[in-house]
Amino acid sequence: MSHHGSCHCGRIAFELEADVTEAIDCNCSLCRRRGGLLAFFPRAAFTLTTPDADLGTYRFNQGHIAHHFCPTCGVAPFSDGVHPTTGAAIVAVNLRCLPEIDLATLTVKQVDGASL
Repeated sequence: MSHHGSCHCGRIAFELEADVTEAIDCNCSLCRRRGGLLAFFPRAAFTLTTPDADLGTYRFNQGHIAHHFCPTCGVAPFSDGVHPTTGAAIVAVNLRCLPEIDLATLTVKQVDGASL
């Protein structure tokens, strides 16, 4: 299934080719503050449809994940990195940035990122 997502102002936009049925709610220091609902997908399922140069990027802790945000509206629609076990390129999409997704239908898993 194809999904179109963006930050609030639309400066950062993307397409995701995947079924979305589950989300994670992480309590790490960043996720707790920004309040996103995340789902991980292979990077190949994700296409950024706006210029890479429009992305703001933040890395913390060990810097393994590039947390992208819009410098205009501040919304963080996705992050990318590599799977820690397989080394495959992955993307974490903030499902709150996919307007056609009914968040109430998702199975949400609590993740204790604060303890990792």
